Amino acid sequence: MCRSIKTLRPPTTPEVTDEDIRAAALQYVRKVSGFRAPAAHNREVFDHAVDAVAAATQELLAGLQIRGSAPLTIRSAPEPVGDRSETDRARSTY
Repeated sequence: MCRSIKTLRPPTTPEVTDEDIRAAALQYVRKVSGFRAPAAHNREVFDHAVDAVAAATQELLAGLQIRGSAPLTIRSAPEPVGDRSETDRARSTY
């Protein structure tokens, strides 16, 4: 078991972000592949594996039924404020 992958299901973690799921997927792919970072020629397959594991994790967490727990809430990570203009932020608010 990867020690740096934290448990993402309730009640251990009542609120999970997309970033949490992606970090767990990345740690899993790193462990299985044996590479912390892939070589350039393996980057595409490595990134695809991380995306696939993240999607499977999100599907798993959304489908789990834990007795006595509220449904899991998966939230998108907030966007960095400095990367968008005031107009873009105003449009997304409404």
